Amino acid sequence: GNEVWRKNLVKDFGGSSPGWGYAESPLADGDRVVVTPGGSQGAVVALNQKTGVLIWQSKEFTDPAQYASLIIEEIGGVRQYIQLTGKSVVGVAAEDGKLLWRAPRKGNTAVITSPVYKDGYVFVSSAYGAGCNCFKITAESGKFSAEQVYANKIMSNHHGGVVNVGDCVYGYSDGKGWICQELKTGEAKWEEKEKLPKGSLVYADGRLYLRQEGSKGTVALIEASPLGYKEH
Repeated sequence: GNEVWRKNLVKDFGGSSPGWGYAESPLADGDRVVVTPGGSQGAVVALNQKTGVLIWQSKEFTDPAQYASLIIEEIGGVRQYIQLTGKSVVGVAAEDGKLLWRAPRKGNTAVITSPVYKDGYVFVSSAYGAGCNCFKITAESGKFSAEQVYANKIMSNHHGGVVNVGDCVYGYSDGKGWICQELKTGEAKWEEKEKLPKGSLVYADGRLYLRQEGSKGTVALIEASPLGYKEH
């Protein structure tokens, strides 16, 4: 129960705490923990889990922090951390924090939902009128590029999260309700506003578990299917 080490994202790494404070879930990866202080010294840092010693800081990626949590994927044979900020979507090398690719993407007020990755495509969403975007990430001769596939307002997820199952993403879209959207094309498959208010979701055992925000906290179990909202 004794404290082993402590780091301050602002004081130790020049971080820029966003308006509601840091809300990211740090990413545990092997012997490292990776987190996003944001700021001019480097937006992402990798620390030794046992000692807190800085392994690297992403000098080329210096966006201010928002609220999304990093994800880790392998693209073109390179393990990388993917992050969404109020300015961009980026991939940095897991080995040394080098910036591999960046796609401009402006968020408004608060950018909270973590990116989703599938088959070379990165899907991001945020609320306050921003909507969603999908980028195709390609690697050729060790160099990466990011091309926007679409941008629309079908999925405007505030802070309940977006889950990928099969070819689709699922989540709550402000003003529209629960949404199923095809990840690679952006096409809306269905939306349901009446059966359950705004909330968060997880996927397990072939089903989606939805949980309503607020004091009621109603939970619904639905099919993870593009054919429609079907409660069990």
